[in-house]
Amino acid sequence: MYKLKYIVVVLFLCSVPALAEELVVPKPGAFELDNSEVFTIHSKILGRKYDLYIKTPAGYYDDSQSDQTYPTLYLNDGPYTFKVAAGVTHLKSMNKAIVIGISFAQGELGQFSRVRDLTPVVDKSWRRYKTGGAPEYLRFIEGEVIPFVEKNYRTNPIKRILAGQSLGGSFGAWVLLNKPDLFSSYILTSPSLWYKNEMIFDVEEAYSKRNKSLSANIYLATGALETQENGRMNHDMVGGHKAFVGRLRSRNYQGMSLNDEVVSGADHYSTFPIGLAKGLRWLYQDQWKMH
Repeated sequence: MYKLKYIVVVLFLCSVPALAEELVVPKPGAFELDNSEVFTIHSKILGRKYDLYIKTPAGYYDDSQSDQTYPTLYLNDGPYTFKVAAGVTHLKSMNKAIVIGISFAQGELGQFSRVRDLTPVVDKSWRRYKTGGAPEYLRFIEGEVIPFVEKNYRTNPIKRILAGQSLGGSFGAWVLLNKPDLFSSYILTSPSLWYKNEMIFDVEEAYSKRNKSLSANIYLATGALETQENGRMNHDMVGGHKAFVGRLRSRNYQGMSLNDEVVSGADHYSTFPIGLAKGLRWLYQDQWKMH
């Protein structure tokens, strides 16, 4: 009996180092994202350099998938949004698009780069930042970013998605009303519709006088806590959200599919992951029937 106990103990102790080696394997260095690449574009349009972070869906390089094309998901504020999108699109049911994050301009602080690039018109009240660079930035996306992606990856040009948060969301709303055909779908979270005295409503008014159709899928989400009453925001983001979607729906635009949500319990810093996940699910399962 004692001998049996001794054998068991010896066998257990002998197995511990092997077990430990399997569980604790030191791997120094930064975390690497599978199926991802980084490219630098020296924009002739802007005269600045931007990185593109690109992630392909699982199976993209399989021989059996060599003829398949994929939707594309374009993201501004890439250093933040690309990491979120990589997580959101990790599981199989959501991993259906090529994800492209556009960085801030190289050599510039992120806030200075994004405020300039994502604002459609100059607002001189923003004394610390240069504003009004969105028209040129959109030319960069249309003329240099999209051609690069579609030359080097198997994309489906009729399934381009533009997603953006905050100023990126209001930039997306402006793109929607200036070049609606450039992207087929828009996921806009916590859009800064208040920018320059809510100028986006004037843009929509002008668009409505020229157009009866707006062929796009639009998902718009704002956090329920993004109000002045909650003491969290300088602007009533929820009110702006409701006014904007109300305006769009009142037009009865042909070809428009609009889904919106005021997200319970979410604030300006937590709406993007929720909205992106819900917006993609809506596109994949309800609009495009991708299973």
